Amino acid sequence: MELTRLKKRLATAVRGHKLLKDKRDEMVRQFMLYIRRNHELRQKMEKALSDVSQHFVQAKAQMGSLYMSEALLYPARSAEFEVGTKNVMSVDVPTIKYTGATTDDETRVPYAFTFTSAELDNAVVNLTSYLPDLLELAEVEKTCNMLADEIEKTRRRVNALEYVMIPEMQENIKYITMKLSENERASTVRLMKAKEIMAK
Repeated sequence: MELTRLKKRLATAVRGHKLLKDKRDEMVRQFMLYIRRNHELRQKMEKALSDVSQHFVQAKAQMGSLYMSEALLYPARSAEFEVGTKNVMSVDVPTIKYTGATTDDETRVPYAFTFTSAELDNAVVNLTSYLPDLLELAEVEKTCNMLADEIEKTRRRVNALEYVMIPEMQENIKYITMKLSENERASTVRLMKAKEIMAK
């Protein structure tokens, strides 16, 4: 009974091990796609934010920090976005979609043009246009982190099955099989002896 139970458990463990390995491989493939996208977005955003920072620095030099702070005191519009989740290889990752106004709207900046410089206008308009990409970058980075954690968990499970549970069950099956064979041989010898005694 124990041998039958162990054989069933071994078959299940081997099947589970294969499925987990396949899952891990596919998760790594998805992870690599997200990493590439993350790298592209990060480079794009670093360059874009560097340009925006230069515009802000030039605007601050032309206007002075007090006028610039007053000009940017109130936001022109609220940043609206939808947050949801999607399933990537049984991992629920976040999705963030920008639904707010675009730079084509009439009210692009929150201030009057009287005491502000063109550099500040450029910085604010550019920063608004980069918001969807920044949200996508946040989404992709969080997805990468969650996938990396799940890959690590799956890898540990695969290793536990491959190097601990399956060999242990195989060893137990081998031991029980040897014991049963030994008992069978002992029974056969006893029967032969009994037959020999009866024949005498």
